Amino acid sequence: MPRIRWRRAATAAALCLSAVLAPAGLPAAAASPPVPHDLPEPPAASAARVELADLTVEAPHSMAGYSRAKFPHWIKQMGTCDTREVVLSRDGQDVKTDDQCRAASGHWHSAYDGKDFTAAGQLDIDHMVPLANAWRSGADAWNTDRRKQFANDLTNPQLIAVSASSNRAKGDQSPDQWRPPLNSYWCSYSRSWTHIKHLYGLSVTQSEQDTLAAMLDTCDR
Repeated sequence: MPRIRWRRAATAAALCLSAVLAPAGLPAAAASPPVPHDLPEPPAASAARVELADLTVEAPHSMAGYSRAKFPHWIKQMGTCDTREVVLSRDGQDVKTDDQCRAASGHWHSAYDGKDFTAAGQLDIDHMVPLANAWRSGADAWNTDRRKQFANDLTNPQLIAVSASSNRAKGDQSPDQWRPPLNSYWCSYSRSWTHIKHLYGLSVTQSEQDTLAAMLDTCDR
């Protein structure tokens, strides 16, 4: 019994000390990002080439019936943190969040165009393979749960924080229609795009496949 009382007293003392040392007026959730891990790395170029060759090549499906609402996002991932806030914390540096898990401050680098930001509102969370493109290449046959998984995938290189301007310039275009302004990112972009399409069993057009093959060639330069 004395040992148990000593442990309880020590625990209480530690809690009191932490409360004293905590900065006054700082929300408890502001100390660290919600999910501190790195952007998922896509397979190497050699593996991506194998995946690319394995993709079904076909014409785009009809957009009939498409709606972004059929891909529920952003969902809650943990506590009050939704997918967008998790990605902002993951992809930024020195990110501080408020008590609602919103990114209050930090530094972000947009890999698509090389721009740097200190305000989360200047960033979009890009779906590597856009929702509308996914619909045209097979997601039209998925159920809602599968579309929700695709739209909120934190395990694979499907979500990335980039400048709002680059994300909106991209829209729902495939790599044969739009590529990141920074050629140095084409290797990572093509590996990620190919892997997501392969992982989810999505198709590509012939032009899309040819462009991805050319982009993968930049990995060897």
